[in-house]
Amino acid sequence: MSLPVVLTIAGSDSGGGAGIQADLKTFQALGCYGTTAITAITCQNTTGVSAVQAIDPDIVAGQLRDVLIDLPVKAAKTGMLFSRDIMDAVRNTWKKYAEKQALIVDPVMVASSGDRLLEPDAEDALIEFLNEATLITPNLPEAEVILNESIGDLEEMKVAAKKLHEQTGAAVLLKGGHRLSESSSNNKVTDVFFQGESLEVLEYPLYPEKNTHGTGCTLSAGIAAGMARDLDLASAVQLARKFIDGAIKNAPGLGAGTGPLNHLWNQTLTGP
Repeated sequence: MSLPVVLTIAGSDSGGGAGIQADLKTFQALGCYGTTAITAITCQNTTGVSAVQAIDPDIVAGQLRDVLIDLPVKAAKTGMLFSRDIMDAVRNTWKKYAEKQALIVDPVMVASSGDRLLEPDAEDALIEFLNEATLITPNLPEAEVILNESIGDLEEMKVAAKKLHEQTGAAVLLKGGHRLSESSSNNKVTDVFFQGESLEVLEYPLYPEKNTHGTGCTLSAGIAAGMARDLDLASAVQLARKFIDGAIKNAPGLGAGTGPLNHLWNQTLTGP
């Protein structure tokens, strides 16, 4: 049996709901073989991040190199990159060994709990790193940092998605999340998807805030898995969104804070 190979370049979440752990669960659930390059270790649970330890950039590069020279990685995603030095290591290694493969970049800056997952002086480096992406998946606060402007409504989201594409050359999935939903009356999560020619407004049910830890990581991992399965980008986005919907609806309700998803919601064994 041959499985498509996917790579996640991200931080570790000790609580298991986001980061490397969420990515690997997503890859497996969507029929792919997951590989990793860990960029940082976090002390984390559903209530927040208490500490971060970055991995030496040479070790990050070594993880990438050893995976890419041996395993047929068809797509990759990035999450928490944390520092300028780590980003440089990832960029240089990726360009040497896998530049033509699909790369989904989730420009992680701050955790859902509000804790920083990117050093302040690395923001410019992250913006530059977006040029390597096939698709970027910023939420509204991240897009505002990248563009250095506020985004207040759907029309401004459409303009912002086009600007992000012009700036990076990548396709853009701009996530409206709860902010846009709470300012409208349709009780939907609204995203804008722009590939350079066609612009689509995508709407999904508004998820309860209690069980959304790791949704950004899971979304980008799901898209990478879809690309590894040879889906086109729009179909990969649709697959990932459908997967998240089921994972939130079947969330296990764990923790005292923002709870994790159930990444195996459609694969649970009920008996021998």
